[in-house]
Amino acid sequence: MTTLSYEKLGEGQVKEGLAGLPGWAVADGMLVREFKFESYAAGLVFAVACGQVAEGLNHHPDLFVGYRKVRVSFVTHDSGGLTAYDFEAARLVSALA
Repeated sequence: MTTLSYEKLGEGQVKEGLAGLPGWAVADGMLVREFKFESYAAGLVFAVACGQVAEGLNHHPDLFVGYRKVRVSFVTHDSGGLTAYDFEAARLVSALA
């Protein structure tokens, strides 16, 4: 999965993508991971960094900021599922943690 495309991935491609993203899972058709932090403030800093990564890629996640945790969810709504952009964005977000 080296070429970024908004083409919906097949089940095998999704499994292949997940293999390279420890901690991520598919839930309700979205690529999801929860990150845990030592403080609420650390989670906020991470969420802002996620936003900056998303802007750079022009592919934006749903973010839920809770007490000492941030849940990040990616899906390409226009494609009706997961695409290479979702996996690339997840890879970049993981590198922040």
